[in-house]
Amino acid sequence: MTFDLRRVRTSGGDVAYADLGDGPVVLLLHGFPQSSFVWRDLAPLLASRFRVIAPDLLGAGDSDKPVDAPLSLDAQTGYVRELLDALGVERFAAVGHGFGGGIAQRLALDGADVDALVLIDSIAFDAWPSQAIGQAQRTPPEDQTEALVRTAMLAAFRAGTAHRARLTEEVLGRYLRPFAGTDGAAAFFRFAHALDGQGLTGREADLGKLEIPVLIFWGEDDPFLPVGVAERLNAAIPSSTLGLVPGCGHFLVDDAVETIGPMIHEYLRARYLRAPHGHTDPTGAVMIQLERRPPWLDLDDDEEDDRPDAQDEEDA
Repeated sequence: MTFDLRRVRTSGGDVAYADLGDGPVVLLLHGFPQSSFVWRDLAPLLASRFRVIAPDLLGAGDSDKPVDAPLSLDAQTGYVRELLDALGVERFAAVGHGFGGGIAQRLALDGADVDALVLIDSIAFDAWPSQAIGQAQRTPPEDQTEALVRTAMLAAFRAGTAHRARLTEEVLGRYLRPFAGTDGAAAFFRFAHALDGQGLTGREADLGKLEIPVLIFWGEDDPFLPVGVAERLNAAIPSSTLGLVPGCGHFLVDDAVETIGPMIHEYLRARYLRAPHGHTDPTGAVMIQLERRPPWLDLDDDEEDDRPDAQDEEDA
């Protein structure tokens, strides 16, 4: 899906953003080197119940790529807050992947009215930047070419996506386009250098004070932010729930949106909206009539008594 993007002026430059649906706001924050395009399937799903705002971070996607504006975690968090202020958004839920997950954490920790968080393979603590980003940061200026950016991005996507068939030429082209050409390559390295590992260190105690619902999703095979980071993050936030997704990597939204998308929708419905399922039973319980009896119900008494769980079933 292609979004119709609007633009808002911030102190760092114009930020492009998609704005879909109506209702309580859900803010979608992408990581690096992606853009709001990563939410192409999730945003329409959430827009059936929420107002979804999905910006391109400054320096990425279709947002401005200024030469002199800071792109650090602190700065990006400030630009996002300026965007929300311009749109008149006061309360919201935030969904963040990678670097965007760091922005989501900072918004919640620094006083924004965040009512729920979903963190997907998110940067955290001092566990970033990754070795791949460190290698990009060490690239000499004379080698910072468009060809190298293309090679580095393709390598990152292939390493961080388990289901590589999903990385079609069209999808890769959309991710590569904002960093194409000489100016795009320069923008890529400016963003990479801004990933300095600062802004979340020493905030573990503050995470422990969060009282909002937090859902954490993580690809078990993430090569950039290992599962240990997820477990540490889950342990630090008393109100969090962790879901590890087997057979998936860092770019989990591309890898498994069909799995995590409906779960994110339901989590936000229940924990952010606090809305019932809409079934007649206000508890949300749904009675399902089985059309075929389970075979063990037709076993004779002797066979049934031999089953180790038979007594448990009778007790139940």
